[in-house]
Amino acid sequence: MKKLAVIGTGYVGLVSGTCFAEIGNKVTCCDIDETKISKLSNGEIPIYEPGLEELVKKNSRNGNLTFTTDIASAMQDAEVIYIAVGTPMSESGEADLRFVKAVAKTIGENLNAYKVVVNKSTVPVGTGELVYNIVQENATDKTVEFDVVSNPEFLREGSAIHDTMNMERAVIGATSEKAAAIIEELHKPFNTTIVKTNVETAEMIKYAANAFLATKISFINDIANVCERVGADVTKVAEGMGLDSRIGSKFLQAGIGYGGSCFPKDTQALVHIASEVGYDLKLVRSVIETNESQKIKIVEKMQEVFGELKGKKVAILGLAFKPNTDDMRYAPSLYVIPALKELGAEITAYDPVAIEEAKKWIETEITYSEDLYGTIEGADACVILTEWPEVMDLDLIRVKQLLESPFIFDGRNCFKLEVMKDKGINYYSIGRPSIQLTESKHTTTN
Repeated sequence: MKKLAVIGTGYVGLVSGTCFAEIGNKVTCCDIDETKISKLSNGEIPIYEPGLEELVKKNSRNGNLTFTTDIASAMQDAEVIYIAVGTPMSESGEADLRFVKAVAKTIGENLNAYKVVVNKSTVPVGTGELVYNIVQENATDKTVEFDVVSNPEFLREGSAIHDTMNMERAVIGATSEKAAAIIEELHKPFNTTIVKTNVETAEMIKYAANAFLATKISFINDIANVCERVGADVTKVAEGMGLDSRIGSKFLQAGIGYGGSCFPKDTQALVHIASEVGYDLKLVRSVIETNESQKIKIVEKMQEVFGELKGKKVAILGLAFKPNTDDMRYAPSLYVIPALKELGAEITAYDPVAIEEAKKWIETEITYSEDLYGTIEGADACVILTEWPEVMDLDLIRVKQLLESPFIFDGRNCFKLEVMKDKGINYYSIGRPSIQLTESKHTTTN
């Protein structure tokens, strides 16, 4: 059992801290936000993540997990200090490290015994050295030893608890064998593969992994756009590709691009890291460009079908960037909705959990609804942006009856073409032939 202080109660800090508590460690999660800490202490979870609330309450009750704004005391009492603060993308594309630097300064000021300082935040290569220097510069007693470790997270929002408790690998980049051994021991209960290396390599592993996954997504979306022009079906193309063990089937689902807290900022940050050392990362720049253009493919399809969108009633199904989260960061809805509003469409948007969060991000005026079929009723077109289970299980006969026009534009390829044809629904998806069967009740296609 170790005493851990986790600085930052955002997505990474809260999930990681809770899971470390679950395997028997004494974890104190810290934040300067008094309101957030008060809510967490009362079992109120600020983010939506399946299974998290139950684990927080369980480990709070048994004393393994506590929350505090007294960061100094938590640091002094801890053997391992995890830095899990935000590293948002700056205007230049690089990661903004001001929060990381602030935490490092505070660690130095409270360094009272040997500590392992762990970067859990996604940070550029060289940040480990930066943190080490800041801690050392601010240490009151320069004789107190400490080490810095890079231990990047590889969580998927919506399945973060499962991914942590069943992690595929733990990357440990340390400034000493002693620190590496401590963090390796901390991860033993997860029964995972340990990758030990230096700090810089660990930092690069995180960026390289995310950039590669983003590349697979943009690649299949580029292929999807070609498929539409030649009459091919990208889902079958992806199936045929994925059966090759060298390629694999994961992240080959064509759609309207990636979003969330990781891929957008990490690909931009990697391009910036490369440019800083004089290298033009052309491939990743193309990945970013493809993803940006992919987000509004649905809007372009709607314009091709309807021509004029002014006054059209559009039902948006899904606001979060993916299912099982309320995360709105870089969600396709943030691009699709303003584009449709600019063209004069009237929008009602459904999401089972992300509406309150979406209101903070979407500046244009739309109607929000937690009633799935109520959102669809009377709409001229239905647009699927998030593949929530409720959306995947739509009663298509009922949908057709409720729609003013039987038109569905699917940015996530939720339904089989033959099913939509059988139901008599005009269906436009990504990288597959369109199903064009009937005219709308009161409008016509071009």
